[in-house]
Amino acid sequence: MNLPQQPPARIDTSEVARRLLEGWRGEVEAGQIYSLLAARQGDPRRAEVIRQMAAAEARHRERIEARLRDLGIAIPDPASVHLPFWRRWQVQLAPTEKILRSQEAAERVEVSDRYGRPTGDAVTDALLSDLAHEESTHARTLDSLRRSEPPGPTSGPQAALDRLLRRETGHARGSGWIADAIYGANDGLAAVFGIVAGVSGATGGSSFVLTAGLAGALASALSMATGAFLAARSEAEVAHANLARESQEIEQHPEEEKEELSLYYQLKGLDKATADLLVEQLSRNPAVMLDLLGVEELGITGGEGKNPAEAAVAAGISTGLGAFVPCLPFFWLHGTTAVILAAVISLVAHFLVGAAKSLVTMRTWWAAGLEMTLAGIIVGTVTYAAGLLFPSP
Repeated sequence: MNLPQQPPARIDTSEVARRLLEGWRGEVEAGQIYSLLAARQGDPRRAEVIRQMAAAEARHRERIEARLRDLGIAIPDPASVHLPFWRRWQVQLAPTEKILRSQEAAERVEVSDRYGRPTGDAVTDALLSDLAHEESTHARTLDSLRRSEPPGPTSGPQAALDRLLRRETGHARGSGWIADAIYGANDGLAAVFGIVAGVSGATGGSSFVLTAGLAGALASALSMATGAFLAARSEAEVAHANLARESQEIEQHPEEEKEELSLYYQLKGLDKATADLLVEQLSRNPAVMLDLLGVEELGITGGEGKNPAEAAVAAGISTGLGAFVPCLPFFWLHGTTAVILAAVISLVAHFLVGAAKSLVTMRTWWAAGLEMTLAGIIVGTVTYAAGLLFPSP
């Protein structure tokens, strides 16, 4: 007796199309992020690894497009996909480590959510499973990049160079001034808003508020400028110390340092014999050898590094501008009206500065803005209440 066969399960093509197009868009956006990030890298090895990640995302996109064509689903133009404005600025301004951490988390979300759930179409599910496996590999690669140890082969010039670099310790690297300027504005705004709120509570918004606020703004600006100047000087000293240590290594271990520089050139495409010959010629001048190792290993060139005076000016101005905001209403107003207006414009400024911070912290802009606003409310409330407890005679 033959049992009637059950008809095959009906595939929800709309759900398959939605999932494929969702994955396609994610691959396009990831490729754009990696391309932008690679362009920022001073280390050619890290840049090359990140470019390879972008190429891998492009291959993923092509595999998804092939499945879309098989299903007769229209493929959008990749040029129509644009990174959100704020995300693009984050990728261009935020520290590389934070971007990599964010992308690592995004890759893991893709594995568990976008590619991990079945669609009901066996062929599509097999494709998504393959992509999920590769995205897991990407996440591990990003973790290695974030730890400043790009994954590489266990043999060959890259592996040999990695082993040499692991023997050397004590080299440090600096950072840019963009984050310092944002945090300077943050500190100036928060500190002087607290001063203005406290003196307003104590004096009822008298003319003393303006005097106290301006004094606080000036003190904050000078303090931040001095701190930025000393920090930039310290970074320069670290760079000089690193070069001095490298010079000592060249003197004490010349063959190892020549091998290291040769490996860098091999990674740039030269064969071993040519690289060794070139380094042998260069090593006749220790100063040239030091300059080249400084560039290749430490990322130090004559044109890099913060200018202490420039850093001081940037930090001082950004802090002063932030600190000046709560004082503005008291140039024209006094009393309760001035206090309320100062609170309003200060909290708006808190939100804007918090949103700007997300450019370097990789957080959602509105969440960072609201968090900063809440901090401003707490500071203003506490200091105003303190002023009420200790009124001016």
